[in-house]
Amino acid sequence: MTWTISRNELSQQELLNLESLFSLANGYIGVRGNFEEGYGSEMNSIRGTYLNAFHDITEINYGEKLYAFPETQQKLVNNIDAQTIEIYFEGERFSLFEGEVISFERFLYLDKGYTERVITYKTKKGQQVKLRFRRLVSFHIRELFAIELLIEPVDFTGTVKIVSKVDGDVSNYVSRNDPRVSAGHAKLLSVGNVGYDENMMFVVDKTGTSNLETACATKHQLSIGSNKVVGEVDVKEKSIDVTYSFELTESITLTKYNVYTDTLRHENDLIKKGKAIHESLATIDFNTLIDEQKQYLDEYWQVADIKIGGEEKLQEGIRFNLYHLLQSAGRDKYSNIAAKGLSGEGYEGHFFWDTEIYMIPVFLLTKPDLAKSLIVYRYSILDGAKERAKEMGHKKGALFPWRTISGSECSAYFPAGTAQYHISADIAYSTIQYYLATKDEQFMIEYGAELLIETARLWIDTGHYYHDTFRIDDVTGPDEYTCLVNNNYYTNVMAKHNLKWAEIAWNLVKEKDKAVLEELKERINVLDTEPDQWKQAAEKMYLPFDTDLGINPQDDTFLQKDVWDLKNTPKDKFPLLLHFHPLTLYRYQVCKQADTVLGHFLLEDEQSYDTIKNSYDYYEKITTHDSSLSSAIFSIMAAKVGYKEKAYDYFMESARLDLDNTHGNTKDGLHMANMGGTWMSIIHGFGGVRIKETGLSLSPSLPAQWSHYEFTLFYLQRRISVKVNKEDVTLTLLEGQDLKVKLFNDELLLNKGKDKTVKISN
Repeated sequence: MTWTISRNELSQQELLNLESLFSLANGYIGVRGNFEEGYGSEMNSIRGTYLNAFHDITEINYGEKLYAFPETQQKLVNNIDAQTIEIYFEGERFSLFEGEVISFERFLYLDKGYTERVITYKTKKGQQVKLRFRRLVSFHIRELFAIELLIEPVDFTGTVKIVSKVDGDVSNYVSRNDPRVSAGHAKLLSVGNVGYDENMMFVVDKTGTSNLETACATKHQLSIGSNKVVGEVDVKEKSIDVTYSFELTESITLTKYNVYTDTLRHENDLIKKGKAIHESLATIDFNTLIDEQKQYLDEYWQVADIKIGGEEKLQEGIRFNLYHLLQSAGRDKYSNIAAKGLSGEGYEGHFFWDTEIYMIPVFLLTKPDLAKSLIVYRYSILDGAKERAKEMGHKKGALFPWRTISGSECSAYFPAGTAQYHISADIAYSTIQYYLATKDEQFMIEYGAELLIETARLWIDTGHYYHDTFRIDDVTGPDEYTCLVNNNYYTNVMAKHNLKWAEIAWNLVKEKDKAVLEELKERINVLDTEPDQWKQAAEKMYLPFDTDLGINPQDDTFLQKDVWDLKNTPKDKFPLLLHFHPLTLYRYQVCKQADTVLGHFLLEDEQSYDTIKNSYDYYEKITTHDSSLSSAIFSIMAAKVGYKEKAYDYFMESARLDLDNTHGNTKDGLHMANMGGTWMSIIHGFGGVRIKETGLSLSPSLPAQWSHYEFTLFYLQRRISVKVNKEDVTLTLLEGQDLKVKLFNDELLLNKGKDKTVKISN
C-alpha cells in the first residue's frame, strides 16, 4: 500500500493537515484537499485553489523605512472556488459531521494521480446511500481540475438534490501569531463577471493592485442511467450555482469540469479561451483523464521511484514527497516552486533559494526538462535582479530577490532577507549543475552564460581585495540566526564557484556561437577584461579557516561569540525564532540550519576530508534544526564522514515530516524543500552520488535498518539503475550509449543492458 495514502480522521486539526496532504496540483493549478460538501458549521477550513505565480501586490508597512526597503510585496491569491458540491437527501443536507457515517475511507493514489473518498451514509430517516468522490488536477491539460461524484442507493428511495457552485467571493487565510503565515491582506480578489453561456458557467475575478484577471469556466455532466439531466442555473452577483433534482432509483454520476485561465498565461479573452478548452474536453470522460494521469506518472516513476527494503512507512513517505514535488514544479517562465508548493498559503506563495538547492537537484536526475524550466524562470526575472542590484548600490550585476513571485524583492526584514546575497550564487550553482547533468550547450548559450555573467558581476562589485585575498562583507548566509557578517564561508565558496564558471561559460559561448558572443557584448556590455577579473577573484577568494579547530568558521567573528546553551533551553522555547529577539540570537554561536556544512556538501572539493569532518562535528553541537531545510543536509554529510547511525537518524527526521506533521504547521502547506532534501539524503547521502566536471561518481552505503535499496538516475541522456544491498552494488545502464562512471573511486564502463556489480568494502 506504499502507493496509496489512506486516512479517515475527522478531527478539526487533522482535517486542516489533511487539506495539505491531499492537495492536488500540476504545476499550474493547485487545489487543497477540502471536502466538496464542507465541514461542520463550527469547524474551520483553509479552503484554497491557487494558480502558480498568480498574485496581487500588497503594501509593506514599516515603523521606520529606509532607502531601498521594498515598499510592496507580491502575495499568492486564493483563487475562485469550484470545489463545492452540496447534496441533499429528502431535504437533509449531507455532512460527515451530522448524519450517521457507516464507513468512510479517503485515498491519495500516488501512482494514479487522483484522490478518492468513499462513504456509506445513513440519513436521519435511516436510509443508506453510498457516495464516491474522485478528483484530479490534470497533468495533460494544465487548466483542468475535475471532480466526479457517484451516488448509489443502498436502501434509499426519495428525492436527491445536488447544488454545484462556482464562487468568486474568496479570501486568503491569515494568522496574526505566526511570521510564516501572512497576518493581513485577506481580500485580494473582486468579482468582475458572472455568467452562463452554452452550458458553461463562468466567474471572472480581478486582483486589486496587480490587475491580473482569472477565470473559472465550468461544465457539468449528470447521467442517470443512459439519460443526461439538465440542471437549473442560478446566476448571482458573485457566484453561480447549478441545481439538479431527481428521484434516486439507480446509481448516478455527476462530473464537474473546471477550467482555469489567467491573464499571465492566456493574456485576454479568458472566457473564450476557457470555452475552447472545454470543447477539446467534449469527448473525454473522467476515466480517460485517470488513464492519462496514470500514463504520465508511469513515465515519472520509471526514473523517480526509490525502492527501500525493510521499512514500509519510510517507503510511503518517500513516494509521497516525490509525488508532491512533481505536482508543485512550475512549467512556464512565470512560475517556480513556492516554499509550500501549491498546497497552502504559508510564506505567501513566495519562491526562495529552496528551489535551487533542494528541489532542482531532484529534477536534474529525474526530469531535467522541469529543472530547465525552473532555471528559465530565474532567467525571466533577470532584468529585475539587475535593477535590484542597482537599487542596492551596485554598478553591475544581478541581485536576485530573497523571496518573490514576479521578480521584485518581497522581504521586509533585510538582515534575514535581502542580505542573503547567496541566492544569486545558488541560482548560478543550479545553472552549472544542470549543464553538468545534461551537457545542454544550447541552454548555456541561450540562458546560462548570461545568468552566470550577471551574478559574477555582483560579486566583483560587492567584494573587495584585502591582503591579496578577495573578501565579501556584510552578508547573511543560510543560517538566519547569524546575520550581517563578513566572509560567510558558504557565501564566499559559492561566489567562488560562480565566478569560476562565469569565465568557463564565456569561453564556451566564444567557442560555440560567435554571433551570441557579439550579441552579449553589445547588449549587456561585456568588456574583454571582465572574464579575467572573474577568474582572478575566484582564485583569490578568501575562505576563512581556523587552524586551532581545523574547521572553516561560519564567518570572521562567529567563533568569538559565546555558545548558546541548547542543552538547558526548554523544549517549549523552540523554534528559537518564535521566542527570542533576533539580536539575542545573533550574539551567540547558534545555528538555525546547515550553513558551512551545506557549503561542504555542495562544494566538497574545496576542503580536505578532515576539515569537512571537523566542521561537521563542531556545527552539529550548535545547530537547532529549527528550519526544515537542515536535517537532510546533516544526514548527507553524516554519511560522507562515516557516521552511519547519525545519517539515518537525521534522514528519518525529514522523511515523514509532513505525513506525521512533526513541525506542527502542515496545515499551512507542505514543506517542499524538506521533500527534496529527503530524496537528496538517499541519492547524495546513502548513495554518495555527485555530479562534477569530472563526471558522475557514486559511493553507496546501506543503512543497517534496510535490507536493500534501489534508485534510477537520468544523466547525460542515459538512464542508470543503482541497486545496493549488504554485500554489493549493481549498476545497470538501461538506456543510452556507453558511459564511464566512478564507483568507490574506481572507473567503470557501463554498457547498455549489462550489470556491473562491485563488492562493498566494510
